[in-house]
Amino acid sequence: MATALLTHADCLLHVTPEGHPERVARLEHVLHALEGLRLTRVTAPMAAEDDILRIHPASYLADLRQALPKEGFGRIDGDTFLSPGSLDAAFRAAGAAVRAVDLVVSGEVQNAFAAVRPPGHHAETDTAMGFCFFGNAALAAKHALDHHGLARVAVVDFDVHHGNGTQDLLWDEPRTLFISSQQMPLWPGSGRPEEDGVHGQILNLPLPPGSGGVQMKAAYVDQAFPRLRTFKPELIIISAGFDAHQDDPLAELNWSTEDFRWLSRELCALAAELCGGRIVSTLEGGYDLNALAAAAKAHVEELIEAGT
Repeated sequence: MATALLTHADCLLHVTPEGHPERVARLEHVLHALEGLRLTRVTAPMAAEDDILRIHPASYLADLRQALPKEGFGRIDGDTFLSPGSLDAAFRAAGAAVRAVDLVVSGEVQNAFAAVRPPGHHAETDTAMGFCFFGNAALAAKHALDHHGLARVAVVDFDVHHGNGTQDLLWDEPRTLFISSQQMPLWPGSGRPEEDGVHGQILNLPLPPGSGGVQMKAAYVDQAFPRLRTFKPELIIISAGFDAHQDDPLAELNWSTEDFRWLSRELCALAAELCGGRIVSTLEGGYDLNALAAAAKAHVEELIEAGT
């Protein structure tokens, strides 16, 4: 078995204004860090429009296309910008998530990492926000359920910002378990424990600013891992944000690179126990370039180790 790396040069065409934290260099640093690792490299396809319409309405897609600039920048909100290449990048990021599910569920690879941008976990049903346009992790889950016929899919989001978009897209989906750890208080302000979904299938793990790996590990060991074992997913999807790192400029959770390695290793072990090791991971945040590269490399090294 093997670990697939899905990416595409189109993901570098999503350009943001000077000084914006979600910049082209993020993906460049991640890809450089992964050079030389034992990976099956796969070209990320464009998502089909029907894939996007699995989670977003046609009117939302039309609005994005209308907002796409021919040159310079378009602006969705104070943080979320469009450049001429942004939608191609977003379609590649979504397509990578879909293709990764196909590869893993078919058994062609053990697990997969989508090194893509823009990220996706803040995109709500009909709202682009937080640097995100399409809900890549939620789309991967829906594709696994509706196209491949899986009965139970878990999504685990360890980005430092709450995955409000994934939560919105899966709010009434009883075939999923969504687990999200996030700093609180912090933008976007969602992610309280009482936000548990229509079917009680959402578990939010808010962590206070200044906490570190010890508190994170306790939250996962005491709450997240038991819920995963009870749910018995047939596939685990990871929203892999690395902005909880102690060097990240946008938050204060103070995780080390080794904390990300530990969490990745534990999730791989749970996948081996529960669903034949099947994991699809997609890149979300992480804004200190060196910390992002180091933590992403540690994450992928654990996927490779689990796939051997």
